[in-house]
Amino acid sequence: MKRILVDTGPLVAILSRQDEYHTACVDALREMPAPLLSCWPVITEAAWLLRRSQRAVQQLLRSIDGRFLELLPLAGAEAEAIAALMKRYEDIHPQHTDVALVYLAGREKIETIFTLDRRDFSIYRSGRRSSFRIVPEVA
Repeated sequence: MKRILVDTGPLVAILSRQDEYHTACVDALREMPAPLLSCWPVITEAAWLLRRSQRAVQQLLRSIDGRFLELLPLAGAEAEAIAALMKRYEDIHPQHTDVALVYLAGREKIETIFTLDRRDFSIYRSGRRSSFRIVPEVA
């Protein structure tokens, strides 16, 4: 089964009908295997961006049920490896959330990411030094 990591942007777009990428992300979601995989930094960032809608934040948190969204653990011992990735990509000023996903992709051997951040994720490389397959296809 193909496993897919999800970034903050699609989660926000799916939960916010006003988001310009709502339809594209909902449509792409229909073609993806469940559950999507992510981590707490993504959830924290999404909750911050959705903070004006408590309903959306509650829906986000309820979606972490293993059927729609499963959070992969990040242990304290992995912070050094994440810091090394931050250093590796420092020229593009990476966000912690992005680097956590890049780290997880390498650890879990995941090559597909559901993100709206094509600029950065086209530069980041997975653990095998290959480029990510980025979904959805948006202009």
